[in-house]
Amino acid sequence: MKKTLISALALSAAMSASAAQAEELNVVCSNEQTWCDLMAQNFKIDTGVDVAIVRKSTGEVLAQLRAEKGNPKVDVWWGGTGDPHIIAANEGLTAATGVDVSGLLGWAQNMTEMTEGRAIGVHVGLLGFIYNSEVLAEKGLPAPACWRDLAKPEYKGEIQVANPNSSGTAYTELATLVQLFGEDEAFKLLAEIGGNVNQYTKSGSAPVKATARGETTIGIGFMHDMVKLKKEGFPVELVAPCEGTGYELGAVSVVEGAPNMEAAKKWVEYVISAEGQSPGLEVGVYNIPSNPGAATDPEAPEMAAIKLIDYDFATYGASDTRERLLARWEKDVKGAGGAIEE
Repeated sequence: MKKTLISALALSAAMSASAAQAEELNVVCSNEQTWCDLMAQNFKIDTGVDVAIVRKSTGEVLAQLRAEKGNPKVDVWWGGTGDPHIIAANEGLTAATGVDVSGLLGWAQNMTEMTEGRAIGVHVGLLGFIYNSEVLAEKGLPAPACWRDLAKPEYKGEIQVANPNSSGTAYTELATLVQLFGEDEAFKLLAEIGGNVNQYTKSGSAPVKATARGETTIGIGFMHDMVKLKKEGFPVELVAPCEGTGYELGAVSVVEGAPNMEAAKKWVEYVISAEGQSPGLEVGVYNIPSNPGAATDPEAPEMAAIKLIDYDFATYGASDTRERLLARWEKDVKGAGGAIEE
């Protein structure tokens, strides 16, 4: 009887250890580091699942998933612009989860339908630019209001933007201008703006942070990142370009063949819930959440208040379109300018 009891206890302990071991998760995050860390912390508290989380730009993640196809090292890709998530879905790098998205806003459901369940919308970010009002005044420069203003010669060396090869933010800018002006005219404008760029950064949020610190006069990026800096007291002003602008649909995707699939599904359900999304305000996340029940900030940008293009995610999230535009950017824009790279 004693031997049987010991065996049963040993079996129970082994099963518990196995279950605990299974409840682990590896997440690659393309949001801001503070948001990555807070979500991992809250998810652990609410579910008991241990999370190893690493921050990478969207271009880096897409390259990693391609390199690890068939033998993935991560379970979930959370955040970042939607175009690379669509590409990953189209290339079979991510998996359909069957998670219920019926309670999310329409654009989030559209992302799910577009990718046959492989990517789910978690937020919207509106593209724009920011300028440091103190630096602008010191240099006696006019405030820019439109995309075309950024090509003016008085802004030479005053603009910072990310590299679209590594940054989803910068690729959104590239795709936005192509849709606004037509491809040839857009690349002409991008080259002219490129002549004024002092640095191409790896991270999409780096230019707006550099602008806030006064290291550059103007930065191109997403407006929710700019709202955070303005609320922190930096002397910055946000600009929604007069011609109109594009936007991102941030997404979450589970990697095809994920080692911890059940925990990955729990992560997806958590990050699309109001409970999961609302704490973003604690670390200055001011984008538009996909769950209508999530808390928002009154100073955050609103889609209805800004002139937006009808962004074609299917076309500009296709691998062949992206690769062609990036190759042309390398030749016509980066190759023509003198900006340094991060």
